[in-house]
Amino acid sequence: MTPILILGIGNILMCDDGVGVRALEALRQVPLPDTVELLDGGTFGADLLDEIANRRKVIVLDAMATGTVPGTVLRLAGEELWQEQDSLSLHEFGLVETLKMARQLGCAPAEVIVFGVQPQEIALNLTLSPAVAAAIPRLIEQVLAELMGDNAS
Repeated sequence: MTPILILGIGNILMCDDGVGVRALEALRQVPLPDTVELLDGGTFGADLLDEIANRRKVIVLDAMATGTVPGTVLRLAGEELWQEQDSLSLHEFGLVETLKMARQLGCAPAEVIVFGVQPQEIALNLTLSPAVAAAIPRLIEQVLAELMGDNAS
């Protein structure tokens, strides 16, 4: 198990809900350090507990309803994750619940960063809306900057 996990979350059948998985697909085309693992987490929620357990860092990519302009990329970390729990994930058993469970079991990741993208459309559709598709390069840049900062420390 590598120390850093990049986890793409979402349902690719539901338009912008799949942005985390689509961004993960784009990251697979980028050379990454050997310390990084990529995982398509789909909409699994609590099933991801074993995957995030005891990691040094988990970077989550997901759609996040924040009421901002569609395609807006938001970065949350630390206490912000707990303050934004209502909008953190569009999925039934969300990331916050999985992280809380990991805390209770004593296996929470040391650091969690969430990059959320404001969706424009959540409907049965295999493609991202134009606004969210246009956000993917910005999202990838921010993830790579996060990894570069990690390598600098």
